[in-house]
Amino acid sequence: MAGLAMVVLMLELVFKEKDVLALLSVLTIVIVGFVTLQGSPGIVFNSMFIADNYSLFFKIIFLSNALLTIFISVRYLKVEEIHFGEYYSLILFSTLGMMIMASAGDLIVLYLGLELMALSTYILAGFKRDDPRSNEAALKYFLLGAFSSAILLYGISMIYSITGTTVIRDIALQVSRVTLIHNAQLMMGLTMLIVAFGFKIAAAPFHMWAPDVYEGAPTPITAFMSVGPKAAGFAILARVFLTGFEPVAVDWQFTLSIMAVLTMAVGNILALTQTNIKRMLAYSSIAHAGYMLLGVIPGTAEAIGAMMLYMLIYAFMNIGAFTVIILLNSKTLKGEELSDYEGLGKTHPILGALMLLFMFSLTGIPPTAGFVGKFYLFLAVINAGYAWLAIVAVIFSAISAFFYLRVIMLMYMKDPQREVHLAPSATETVAAFFTTIMVLLIGILPSYFIQFAMSSIIL
Repeated sequence: MAGLAMVVLMLELVFKEKDVLALLSVLTIVIVGFVTLQGSPGIVFNSMFIADNYSLFFKIIFLSNALLTIFISVRYLKVEEIHFGEYYSLILFSTLGMMIMASAGDLIVLYLGLELMALSTYILAGFKRDDPRSNEAALKYFLLGAFSSAILLYGISMIYSITGTTVIRDIALQVSRVTLIHNAQLMMGLTMLIVAFGFKIAAAPFHMWAPDVYEGAPTPITAFMSVGPKAAGFAILARVFLTGFEPVAVDWQFTLSIMAVLTMAVGNILALTQTNIKRMLAYSSIAHAGYMLLGVIPGTAEAIGAMMLYMLIYAFMNIGAFTVIILLNSKTLKGEELSDYEGLGKTHPILGALMLLFMFSLTGIPPTAGFVGKFYLFLAVINAGYAWLAIVAVIFSAISAFFYLRVIMLMYMKDPQREVHLAPSATETVAAFFTTIMVLLIGILPSYFIQFAMSSIIL
């Protein structure tokens, strides 16, 4: 991945037609995906890098996310007149950082992957250089990201100073010593890790960057950020806490429980007042982070598997929703305001039906994949003895129906206010078709995907 991403970056100097770079990036992802699937599991570099089914599951999400992002980017970049070759190499480098994070067996390797992912994404967020909102998004993301990275490093240094190691499995052995169970320095380091990971997954109260960044960034990058970095954050969150800090689970489970409830509350309640659909989906993304935190808290195999399944489903339904937004994007219409969707179901029935499907799935209405994800996640939380968390999640999920179904109401119960001309490219059509099929397939025939997730959990 690193080698091919650098090749794409160098070839940007050669090819004036940037569509070639998009094609090369797609081929890179296909080749890396094939090699990744063919690889054998193992632990290398002195336990610093772990190749297992758990990391493989998340790498499939990362590569799918990158592939779909490239598919929905080509026409958008031309319309916005920002079709530069480095865009594609930055997506590949960011995806590489996510892959390193998923396989990190050491906190230093985790930081290496996180910074590679974050630095690439900062640039992508500000890719619309002439747009003040994009500049603001990139600067805000960079500054808050730098703070969270510093907090992460401070936390790692405190944990290293007391355990003498940064290898995640070895940390568990040291923490299990009686003298470290309630050690104040260990708790402080653990708290700093929670803060840093909370920023990466946009969990409240560390979510403040998400709405502005999602609104200001180019729409394909908003889709990319809402899935990739979030999945990488959850991949490493589960590995670090359930492997490295399992002996002090009682301490972090309570903190994550409060954070999960707060995240669901902030995401769902603030989404009710939004008039910009990208901001609405940003708060929606915050709320979904709260749901996925529920899978990490109990630490059971069933709950982790349900969280992983939910992350896979979230990737397809969220990118599908952003694909519809991008399909509406043109020189005369951005498709970013809720008012842009008035009468869409009447003037463009197919596009309206796609948006209806993705909104239903995000709400959790059967027979979509979103229902399957929420059902198995809430069931796993109840089986683990956290019924009160599941009840809270169901209440907030019911609240979320208001702002998702409002989009459907506007499409089918309002008259169109303007004429919308659609000229979808072949790649956008492929992305819309693929995400639609996956949302329906997982919703109707979920057994294979459930089995795939359950066979990939940490044992």
